[in-house]
Amino acid sequence: MTWIAPQVDRRTEPYVADERAMLQGWLDRHRDTLLGKCAGLTPEQLVRPSAEPSNLTLLGLVRHMADVERSWFRQRVAGQKIGDLYFTEDRPDADFEVLDTAQAEAAFAALRAEIDAADQAVAHRGLDDTFTMADGRTISLRWVYVHMIEEYARHNGHADLLRERIDGATGE
Repeated sequence: MTWIAPQVDRRTEPYVADERAMLQGWLDRHRDTLLGKCAGLTPEQLVRPSAEPSNLTLLGLVRHMADVERSWFRQRVAGQKIGDLYFTEDRPDADFEVLDTAQAEAAFAALRAEIDAADQAVAHRGLDDTFTMADGRTISLRWVYVHMIEEYARHNGHADLLRERIDGATGE
């Protein structure tokens, strides 16, 4: 039997909450949205590009966001000395360029694992906690949450268009 991207129960963001719960709620909602845009698709559908010459695919977005979760929350905020999943120095777009339908299920599992690890890595940190980037900028965890919500929102817009092109499905 061919693997199919699983259905997702999208969490609802809180309507009234403190700042941390609100940011986490919106981030979780956007994480679920990306996975939901992929639900029910085969690996072959997940690697269908948007339009030439773009290499944008739903599977590429899943892989990209796994690396982005790892990069911001675990490597930068938590300072974990771990490598990237897909990015390489010589192939910075490998998350989009090196796609294998046989690895689709593993890519979805990797994103889920990175989301869990990211949440654990920052669970004990305050929104005002900071870290310093290689270029000298000081950035807060609050900024990272806002950036991640923006990153998912932008890519969820891409996912909307990709999904509609694949099978006509539209909606939230």
